[in-house]
Amino acid sequence: MNEICKNWSTWLKKTRFSYMDENQKEQTLNWLIAVRNSVLNLADLKEGLKIADFGCGSGLLAFGVLEKFEDKVELIFSDKFQDCLDECKKILNETKIKNNAKFLKTDASNIKLKNNYLDRLMTRSVLVHIKDKKQVFSEFYRVLKQKGIYAGFEPIISENTRYYELLTPNQISDYEEFKQAEKEFMKNPDDALVNFNAESLDKNLLEVNFSNVTINVEIASSKYIPTKETIINWLQTPPAPDQKSMKERFLEYFDEKKVNNYIIEVQNALNNNMVEINSKTAFIKAIK
Repeated sequence: MNEICKNWSTWLKKTRFSYMDENQKEQTLNWLIAVRNSVLNLADLKEGLKIADFGCGSGLLAFGVLEKFEDKVELIFSDKFQDCLDECKKILNETKIKNNAKFLKTDASNIKLKNNYLDRLMTRSVLVHIKDKKQVFSEFYRVLKQKGIYAGFEPIISENTRYYELLTPNQISDYEEFKQAEKEFMKNPDDALVNFNAESLDKNLLEVNFSNVTINVEIASSKYIPTKETIINWLQTPPAPDQKSMKERFLEYFDEKKVNNYIIEVQNALNNNMVEINSKTAFIKAIK
């Protein structure tokens, strides 16, 4: 394993994946690497290009670029959160990889780059945190050169397995009420996490004048035997600093006592039982 990939994966296991068991860590890491490779292939990367990883987070895509090209490309790590940039910089500094990397703190909805600057722009799980996808695509279009490529990956969370699909009415008090609440908040048009699908992404990209738009949808199935600790993490950990946890979403419908009881019942129903989670994902390529 390349030194930079080893540093990155070790960091993830100690921080972002710390609550997982070793099997889950390996499954998730292997999945992330597969996602990274698919996005890099879509981007058609070459030496001498100006490349940006927007919403870089832990640097999944950017470190993949460095692993392959080192300092033979100009690479921008970009995120709106300074702590993400700091962590990426720390990981990079701990390696001896030659690089031509820059760090840019900016919001993807208002990118601090001049027009026609980039050859390639990549994202991974960024649009799920932005309500107005069309505005972001307009910015991507602006900062890309003519014939520049946008390549991305997005989880289509609005079409993933739901908790009520893993449970049965005899396991959960007020099962139908929680089922209805979950159906509603997972289709909320004002919620960036769930207000889109592959069709709407395609439409928005074409509306801002991208051409040759391709969106390939895949379904990833994962099997787990969750513990009570795993389940409470699923329900109480927000997907991002600016997103609500599942528990917080349910609290908009029910009082805390009722939601806490629901969590306990979910733990009892799923603890040490095999569950299969289907996740729908989209791989995106669009050319300016």
